[in-house]
Formats: sequence, structure tokens, C-alpha cells
Amino acid sequence: MALFVDLTGKPCAKLVPVEAVEELESEGVGFAGYAVGAMGQEPSDPDLMAIPDPSSYMPVPFIRPGLAIVHCDPHVEGRPWPYAPRVLLKAQLARAAELGLELKVGAEVEYFLVERGPDGALRPADPKDTAARPCYDARGLTRMYDHLTEVSKAINSLGWGNYANDHEDGNGQFEQNFAYADALTTADRVVTLRYLLSVLAEQRGMTATFMGKPFTDRTGSGLHMHLSLWRGGEPAFPDAADPRGLGLSSLAYSFVAGLIEHACGLQAVLAPTVNAYKRTGASSTRSGATWSPRAASYGGNDRTHLLRVPDGNRVELRGGDGSANPYLAAAAALAAGLDGVRRGLDPGDPGATTSSPLPPTLLHAVEALQADPVVAAALDAAGPGVCEYFAGLKREEFFEWHGQVTPWEVDRYVTAF
Repeated sequence: MALFVDLTGKPCAKLVPVEAVEELESEGVGFAGYAVGAMGQEPSDPDLMAIPDPSSYMPVPFIRPGLAIVHCDPHVEGRPWPYAPRVLLKAQLARAAELGLELKVGAEVEYFLVERGPDGALRPADPKDTAARPCYDARGLTRMYDHLTEVSKAINSLGWGNYANDHEDGNGQFEQNFAYADALTTADRVVTLRYLLSVLAEQRGMTATFMGKPFTDRTGSGLHMHLSLWRGGEPAFPDAADPRGLGLSSLAYSFVAGLIEHACGLQAVLAPTVNAYKRTGASSTRSGATWSPRAASYGGNDRTHLLRVPDGNRVELRGGDGSANPYLAAAAALAAGLDGVRRGLDPGDPGATTSSPLPPTLLHAVEALQADPVVAAALDAAGPGVCEYFAGLKREEFFEWHGQVTPWEVDRYVTAF
């Protein structure tokens, strides 16, 4: 299966038989780019040719015997296509390499297992998962043991190093963790894991959703990214002599400062749907916590901040929604952090209470993105026009949603006046 994603993160693929593998390797496999989705093409444009990256090849016999996945870089007329998220991330990583730096990322993929009830309403797939505070619930884990174990065995067979599987804070919500790696590998793995989770859940009559906020009263799903810079094969973030006590180097603090300075523009990429802002803007949940940042702040091992510093080796960026495209998210975060490094920015003391609020809606975030030349340039890393195209898609999405008359409005206003 030759696979890539569009700018929204939608996986697109063709099945290529073994007999055609040599042709796939030498020429790629063609796609009508406009039909793919958000790829910056019109019906009149030439084909996207998906060129495989052999290093990403992975057999997935637990999905279907004989099936394998290879991640691809779309090209047009022999050149990497700048609207392709994987191409875009590689271009941004090359900019970091010019500074002698490499980004490594660990990702937390949160998701809900759901089904439709008799009335068509969405509900957790486990009917007994009803506790107000279900996080780490042993019984809930046990009831989903077969699914979670199947996923764990699958990703361990791929060498990802699954080290924990837990029930998250929402009913029907789970997280399955794997070891960190270079940014491109981790982004590939997030895309692959979403595919695996979706297919394996489907086989059990469930739906795995990465939508940030499928339930009004429950905690939403994030894509938290643990970021670290490396130089010459050694971590560049730790400094045991850090006077602020977080164990970070001056370079790490500058990286944090860059993320904080560009946080509002980043949110359009990290939280790219109208629904995502129901998660970051939630005032309460059944469990009593939203676990979602509302301001551009940083601190130690404190999950209320946009940036958490669990130890001196890494910084956790918690603004990502479950729907985030991992390639775009990593590229934009890297660009923001590197801007802080280049300019020698300092974030001030941890836990500051004067932090800027994050955008309350997708429209606010898109406006911040277009006003932020650093994050905009990250989306244009492989070629111009991508940021404006992405912003246009997201504006259209916002106003399509904004134009809907919802049941909430009818209930509130139909007899109110």
C-alpha cells in the first residue's frame, strides 16, 4: 500500500501488487491530485506521483496477510510537491540541519472508541464505561483488553516500542504510547497508528475517532508532542546547572520562548478544526478537568500549561488537537522554536500568569497564522502558496460551520422572545 496524507491529514493510498514494485520504486504511482483532497491541485493539473520512501516500509500482516505500507512523497512533473505534508516537513527539517540540529519527537495519540446508539447518537463503545472520572480505570482497560492488546502487539511487531496503554480521562477514551524517534519517523508512525486503530476497531464493530471533542461533557483528545533538539547525536536541551531548576539549557529556553511567541499562529496548525476549539475552550468536563491549555505559558511538570517540562530532556507541547496533521504540527513547532533559538529569546520564569490567551476559535487562529511570518514560512518551507491555501481551507470550514443552525440554537431561541 503506497500511502500519503493530504493537508488535513486524510490518508490516501493505492494497493500496488508485488509484481509492480519495481515500477513503484522507479516511477511512483499516480493520483489525480484534485480527487485526493487538500493538495493544492485543480482537475486540470497533472498527476501527483507518489514516490515511496523505502526506509518507511513496514509489513502489516495483522491487518491483512501479505499487506505492507510504505509512506510516499508526492511529486509533480518530477519535483517534490510543496503541498504534500511529508515533503513540507522534510524541507523544514533540512533548515534545522543547516544549524546542526535534529528534531526528535514523541507523540501521544489519544482517541475514543465509539459506536452509534439506536437513536443515531454517538456513545462510547463500552456501555459500562460510565464513571465520572474514568482515567486509568482498571476495569475499563480490562473490558477493552483484546483491542488494546491487538494494537500493542501490532506496533511492537513493527519495532516501535509500545511501553504503555491506558484509559484516558473521557469515557471510551484511550492512549497507546510508543518510543520517540526522529520527527519524520514519528509523524509517519502517527499516521500509521491512526490507520491501524481505525481498521482494527472497525473489525470489532467500533469506530476509533481522533476528533478532538466528540462529547460536550467529556475530556477531549489531544496530540501532545514531546520535542527535543539534538546536536551531533547528543541531546541539546539538558543542563543540570539550570538556575531555574527545570534542568534546561539556554538553547532549550530559547526554543520554548519561540513556541510561546508564536503560539497563537501555531494553533491553526495544531488545532485545525472548528471542533478543536470546543476542547481548548471547554470550561468544565465530567471529570472536573479539561487537560487543555488556554494560554501561552510554560512550567515544570504541570499539565495546565501549553508547554510542560517533565524533565530536562524534552518539552511537551500540549496545544495539539487529536485531529492535527503530525507533519504540519512538527514542521510548524520546529520553525517557531528555531526562531526563538536564532533570536536568543528568553521565556521568563516558569509559571507566569500574564501569558497571552490562545485563540478561542479556528477563525481567530487562522488570522493569527496569516499574521505570523515564521509559522506561515514553515508551511511554505517546500514552496510558496501553501499557507494561504491552508488558511483559505480553514476559513471556508469555519464559515461553513458558522452558517449551520444547530439544535442548541433552536432549543434556546425558538420560543425565547
